Amino acid sequence: MPKVVVTNPIFPQTRDILEGHCDLVVHDDPANAMPLERLIEASSDADAIMAFMTDCIDAGFLDACPHLRIVACALKGYDNFDVDACSARGVYVSIVSDLLTVPTAELAIGLLISASRHILTADRSIRAEGFEGWRARFYGSGLAGSRVGIIGFGAVGQAIAARLRGFDADVLVTDASDIDAARAAGVAASPALFDEIVETSDFIILATPLSDGTYHLIDAAAIRRMKPGCYLINPARGSIVDEAAVARALRDNHLSGYAADVFEMEDWALTARPAGIHPDILAQPDKTVLTPHIGSAVTEVRIEIERAAALSILDCLEGKTPRGTINADDITPAHRKHG
Repeated sequence: MPKVVVTNPIFPQTRDILEGHCDLVVHDDPANAMPLERLIEASSDADAIMAFMTDCIDAGFLDACPHLRIVACALKGYDNFDVDACSARGVYVSIVSDLLTVPTAELAIGLLISASRHILTADRSIRAEGFEGWRARFYGSGLAGSRVGIIGFGAVGQAIAARLRGFDADVLVTDASDIDAARAAGVAASPALFDEIVETSDFIILATPLSDGTYHLIDAAAIRRMKPGCYLINPARGSIVDEAAVARALRDNHLSGYAADVFEMEDWALTARPAGIHPDILAQPDKTVLTPHIGSAVTEVRIEIERAAALSILDCLEGKTPRGTINADDITPAHRKHG
């Protein structure tokens, strides 16, 4: 039977899809990522891998796993995976492009409100000090009448904009590939709006993929141009921001708050990534809201994401072009691997 390696724990429903069709190997430790050496050892004779955010697949990995036919990513963003190297070796790469959109957009709004209304700080205050009734404390910033800039207007950016409609905020977006979608959302959209977003927004939400062009897009220079008191929200990728620059801006009170679900240390494909979240960000709990990459952590959604990845694996094992494949056009018939 073909061998399938799953690098993280999965739901019983996902096991039910795969078992019976393959020799299934699952890393069942929810607390620790599968060490690279163990993953390579387990995958050296594998036909398929179901990969997650904890993984990085590059040319060296692929050369150590010559039987691999598909890397089925149980995620949307694939910057940790060398797609060109996979294509050159006849390995399909599939992603789940649509299921993460709504949960990520919902979390982005939650992060924004939590940071700007000091919800976590107020919660900690009650637990530590008790509560004796109203006092003039924890004044924050509201969305009504504010300007919200969204950098990136793909599916997630559009979903964020749609959810902002009811808050009576002025919304600007940049990098809109679909201007008609922007107009339908009732927002101003243009690549030229980046400068205006940076310089005039009360809140800035990042919704763009990580690429060479967006690495440290929000650096010290960009932050200096932001309005004093701006809030920065990052549900996208950690390395879009320079965390050290964010930490300094928080300490100097130029930024009022930073809320993030993603961090530079997670971007495994970057050799210069830090070992952990910047300590000066962690040291400012009253100005930050930090969540451990839970953008898609809605139970029903995660089940569907794993299901989509599992079905793409079965497609490949059956000799079909896997659903969700992003490099099918780059794999010629001569390169395709068959079990």
